[in-house]
Amino acid sequence: MAVDKARQIVDSYGAERSSLIHVLQDVQSEFDYLPRESLTAVAEQLGVPLAEVLRVATFYAAFSLEPRGEHIVTVCVGTACHVRGARGVLERLQNVLSVPAGGTTEDGKFTLETVNCLGACALGPLIAVDGKYYGKMTAARVEEVLEEYGVARNRAAD
Repeated sequence: MAVDKARQIVDSYGAERSSLIHVLQDVQSEFDYLPRESLTAVAEQLGVPLAEVLRVATFYAAFSLEPRGEHIVTVCVGTACHVRGARGVLERLQNVLSVPAGGTTEDGKFTLETVNCLGACALGPLIAVDGKYYGKMTAARVEEVLEEYGVARNRAAD
């Protein structure tokens, strides 16, 4: 299925090599990640080496080679957020979700990611959940935010 859908996506761009990033974006939108077999199909159909497709897919943080969670939690660890306590926020998220940065919870509900900047330094420390920003974060507020996404207080209290 992933191969057939990837081929349809490539066809929609006219199998142009220059469309690689757009194709990968569409494949990821379809599957919420980039399945390996779809990358092979994209490479073959665009006439580019698989290594080039993988290079692009691994260069951009927006692409994921592994299935991602239903909710994406992004923690800014840039300088402004770091000096205001981003590390404590990240550690609390890792503890509450029982997953390291870059990982996805066993139930597939959350993927925890870090970025060097979310572009709202004055609000730091800052996290985003599915693109919704939460500024002036503290470790203590982590549970409050996660409750909005179905994490019960008893899970958050661990």
